[in-house]
Amino acid sequence: MAEGPYLMGIDYGTGGVRVGRFDRMGTPAIFHAVEFRTHHPHPGWAEQDPAEWWSCLVRAVRNAMEESGVPPGEIAGISVDATSATVLATDEQGKHLRPAILWMDVRASDQARRIQETGDPALKYNGFGAVSAEWGLPKVMWIKENEPKTYDSAGHICDCGDWVIQRLTGEWAASINFASSKYYYDRDEDGFPVSLFQAVGIEDLLEKYPKNVLDLGVPVGGLRKDVAEELGLKAGTPVAEGGVDAYMGALGLGVVEPGKLALITGSSHVMIAQAAEPIHGHGFWGAYTDAMIRGQYTVEAGQASTGSVVAWFKNHFAGDAVAEAERRGVDPYVVLNELARDIPIGSQGVVVLDYFQGNRSPHTDPLARGMVTGLSLSHGPGHVFRAILEGICFGTEHIFRILRGHDFEPKSIVVSGGPTKSDLWMQMHADVANVPISLTRESEGPVLGSAMLAAVGAGIYPDIPTAAKHMVHTERTIEPDKTRHEEYKFYLDRYIETYPRMMEVMHKTTRHVAGTAAAAAEA
Repeated sequence: MAEGPYLMGIDYGTGGVRVGRFDRMGTPAIFHAVEFRTHHPHPGWAEQDPAEWWSCLVRAVRNAMEESGVPPGEIAGISVDATSATVLATDEQGKHLRPAILWMDVRASDQARRIQETGDPALKYNGFGAVSAEWGLPKVMWIKENEPKTYDSAGHICDCGDWVIQRLTGEWAASINFASSKYYYDRDEDGFPVSLFQAVGIEDLLEKYPKNVLDLGVPVGGLRKDVAEELGLKAGTPVAEGGVDAYMGALGLGVVEPGKLALITGSSHVMIAQAAEPIHGHGFWGAYTDAMIRGQYTVEAGQASTGSVVAWFKNHFAGDAVAEAERRGVDPYVVLNELARDIPIGSQGVVVLDYFQGNRSPHTDPLARGMVTGLSLSHGPGHVFRAILEGICFGTEHIFRILRGHDFEPKSIVVSGGPTKSDLWMQMHADVANVPISLTRESEGPVLGSAMLAAVGAGIYPDIPTAAKHMVHTERTIEPDKTRHEEYKFYLDRYIETYPRMMEVMHKTTRHVAGTAAAAAEA
């Protein structure tokens, strides 16, 4: 067992809470997870019970401590990450007045539209484009307009992560990470945009939202005595300010300096990068002032469907490859990667547009759909599978081109997630972007990121970059091939041309299908 002191990271994800314990060098010692439920009372709604959040945290922490055998006094610090724009209304003591509205809930689409229509300068954070109904501000508006008694009686309105910190310490504070990325807080412009809040009739939110906005890693307070007893920890253990789970995942990948970008992969791709100067524009979100590191600016973008498209092809169109994998006793993706590896760059003219669930960046178009172009009778499963991987990489590079157009140049990319198991895919990303790609030792990025903040809050390290230097470890780096990069450019340009030329057709078809489905449901 690694020697103490130890740091505890608490990760509140969509489906449960995960507790990890690390030593001061970032070596994981124990993980324990407990699932909680999501309720969908109406289409587009998603809610969770904060009481269940807490009971699951108690179980996760106690089980982690019991399994590790480490004395509570050896835990030097704690911090928390959580889903963003998961909104709570509570009384003065922090007891919730209604179920929490989860990040994925989109009931506030009308409120989001009205925020966009204000044209307020604060909308630079979403590139003056569409405002997502998933963000915190439209959800708060929804509560005020649809549940006025709840809103009026609320002593506090906050995000999940801020609520957990309050339960741990008894102190109300807001993470600048939540405040900037989901509520338009901008320290360079003196905080919250009062003009925007007034324009949409929500200026009294400033009386309910935590007034103490803290940087990541700043100590909020010590662990309350009653809470320490409930969790099996030591009273007074420092609790440091945390933030959004994806952003803490970026910290856990060592993205703590300008020019560095986290590519968090899975069913979708999320890109989080640090910039030295504020940049704003259509096609990405931010740059958020001080959201992760004071004096830096955080940029975010994403692709809605990436790994999910790969899985879709494997599950529905790769029967021979799956059968071959079963015969050989290997994962089906091993066989699919072998088929794709032998196909030339450009998949002999097959180009895939990865908008299977709409487009998140750079178009923010929920009506867009996926496309496969260039098929002929000479193509087989290997061509299509490779074209899917290439299309995803083209989508990533398209976003990078947008960022470069705003004077942000990704100098290095750190990747996490299941797709890192594919050397072919990772090399493809490096070649298409012409940027080195690094993989770190620890795959549990959000929990490690929270543990890093715990280390800073406990005084083990003076700041987040120093914590990253000691706790994040690069396992290997994939260098781009310039010759292949040049070959990819032709097909990348064709990929980028596809959407504007087919957008109107996509929209007409998507609306027609949606209308047909609605009519069938009513029949």
